[in-house]
Amino acid sequence: QVQLVESGGGSVQDGGSLTLSCAASGYPDGSPCMGWFRQAPGQEREGIATLYTYLGSTYYADSMKARFTASQDKAKNTVYLQLNNLKPEDTAMYYCAAGPYVYGEGDRPCSTFALSRYRYWGQGTQVTVSS
Repeated sequence: QVQLVESGGGSVQDGGSLTLSCAASGYPDGSPCMGWFRQAPGQEREGIATLYTYLGSTYYADSMKARFTASQDKAKNTVYLQLNNLKPEDTAMYYCAAGPYVYGEGDRPCSTFALSRYRYWGQGTQVTVSS
């Protein structure tokens, strides 16, 4: 069992920045694929980035990679999502999730945003960007 707690959301103006945190507890080493997702009202949950905690390697959705950066502090069992140059359309609830590594992904571990892959989810943290 893994527990995930997000923090760092808030209200910023167009062009602002935020750093989201996701603290993992329980047995996080058994779920080394960490994903960041977001969901705006009335829209489907979409993937932003994943991070393979064993190596620190990252994978991004094409539309997200220019402004968002995922990282980790392994000693703290915490992953981060740096949000830069935020726009009003980035307003959403942001979630982190954890799931297992799947053999066969080769040199691109955790390179999926399929929701079914991620067994554990945090409660989310709200990001609101005003113009």
